[in-house]
This record gives sequence, structure tokens and C-alpha cells, in this order.
Amino acid sequence: MTNKDNRKVLASNRKAFHNYQILEKIEAGISLNGYEVKSARNSNVSLTDSFVRFDSGEAFAENIFIAPYEYISNHVQDYDVKRKRKLLLHKSEINKISSKVKEKGLAVVPLEVYISTKGRLKILLGIGKGKHSYDKKEVLKKRDVNREMQREKNVRKFKI
Repeated sequence: MTNKDNRKVLASNRKAFHNYQILEKIEAGISLNGYEVKSARNSNVSLTDSFVRFDSGEAFAENIFIAPYEYISNHVQDYDVKRKRKLLLHKSEINKISSKVKEKGLAVVPLEVYISTKGRLKILLGIGKGKHSYDKKEVLKKRDVNREMQREKNVRKFKI
């Protein structure tokens, strides 16, 4: 699947858009082992329930599932599919994001994993505010109303 920016999206976290109101998006690199890159390029990635944690001036993505590479040799037996993976960001970006998270009570969640135009594996992070259940219901109601309006519009087109 290619995006409008001519990049190949390997995985997306649609649940994050449902649970969070995304205020800002940031592109970051991700530190992976060689066989993890090969597996990710085959779209064996899941971002469900993943999040970003800041620890001693570094950013780590946790709970990102990257399936073991099919053709991996037997010497890598203790492969953890949901290990902590370091995010490649500038120190100033890490400080800015972590201060926003601490100060305003925001969350940082991975939104997409994709291959950039230069062939590098990147991750799109979203800084978001958690939605309440009534906010989620309101969005669903608006979507249903819009869908009904489109149906009525299409029916009227065919009747004329």
C-alpha cells in the first residue's frame, strides 16, 4: 500500500485514531536488527497496543510486534517479538516531546511504520490526547449521519 507521499506503508495503528485525538505527528527512525528489518519489509508488523516511553533522555517504542523472519538461522532462539526498540530522534526533539507529555498529560503512540522515499524504515508518531467514551460515541454518530446523507443523495440521483 503506498501513501500520498509515495511511501510504502507497512503497518498502521487505526485503533490509535479511535482512542486518541492526534494533535501532532512526528517522523522518527527506529533501531532494528537485520532480520527484524527483513521481516518488517514483508509487512509482518503490528502496532496494536504499542506506545512510546521516555527513559533517561531516550525514547523507546514498546509492544510493537515484529514477527520472526521466516528464513532466520537457528542461532537466534531467544528472539522477543515485542522487545523495546530505540527511536532515533534528536535530543532536542526528545526533550520537547517528553516535556509536553509530562506537562499536559498527553500520550505518544506509533501511528504507522513505513518505508521512506530513500528506502529507510521509519515510524510515524502521534502526540495525542485520550478521548472519553462520549467523544468516541459522538464521532460514530456523526459518521452514521454522514453515511445516511450520502445514501439519500445517491438515491435521489438515480430517481431523477
